[in-house]
Amino acid sequence: MARITASVYTSHVPAIGAALDLGKAGDPYWQPVFAGYDTSKQWMRDHRPDVVILVYNDHANAFSLELIPTFAIGCAAEFQPADEGWGPRPVPVVCGHPELAAHVAQSVIEDDFDLTIANRMDVDHGLTVPLSLMCGQPDAWPFAVIPLAVNVVQYPVPSGRRCLALGRAIRKAVASFDDDLKVQVWGTGGMSHQLQGPRAGLINREWDNRFLDRLISDPQGLAQVPHVEYVREAGSEGIELVMWLAARGAMSDHAPAVAHRFYHVPASNTAVGHLILENN
Repeated sequence: MARITASVYTSHVPAIGAALDLGKAGDPYWQPVFAGYDTSKQWMRDHRPDVVILVYNDHANAFSLELIPTFAIGCAAEFQPADEGWGPRPVPVVCGHPELAAHVAQSVIEDDFDLTIANRMDVDHGLTVPLSLMCGQPDAWPFAVIPLAVNVVQYPVPSGRRCLALGRAIRKAVASFDDDLKVQVWGTGGMSHQLQGPRAGLINREWDNRFLDRLISDPQGLAQVPHVEYVREAGSEGIELVMWLAARGAMSDHAPAVAHRFYHVPASNTAVGHLILENN
């Protein structure tokens, strides 16, 4: 039987990927960011999963404002890094797990979540930057990845309640898969940032860290936070944090063990937050 062993939460700032790809990770500006993931890389080596279900948002690469599903699961055997306007990132092709992805889709749809099935899509920095932060720059990613894209770009976007419930449906689906697989669920995006308008550059340390506290100890209460609070307190792009609730919902109902916590500002114009939670 498959089982969810842990969840990982991280920002997916595109400039982090560029810093890695251009050999700038050791520069004084970037070094503190990457140092915060040194523990995480070792943890990944010690706790390598068979499959990661990676919750992220597409940035108009696989989808566009002409057609954008609320939730889409990647069921392909592989996913190419997207060309986001300056060529694809020089990272490995992402290998999928079609059997588990199809099983999760079947189970979650039967639990009344209307997933879109993506049998072909490219994956952008929202997915590849978390992989780089956790795994470095390998020749091949050390596990299969099932992309789960969430619309947090075009309103209306899903609520925190809906994302938490989606995570619980994923937990149920994974537990009913016959193969003996170790699975992690990752939630990505955020933390506080705003890219445009009079509040461009907004970062809210206090709100971000309160979010991390509640994600660990009170996910049910955190799921009640309305969209307007995310936008007001964490900026227009802070709404990405609802995706972290999907990963949290996939965890056991027992209190998790905190394996690592990290927070840093700024990275480009974004607050970087990171958590690793283990199931007890």
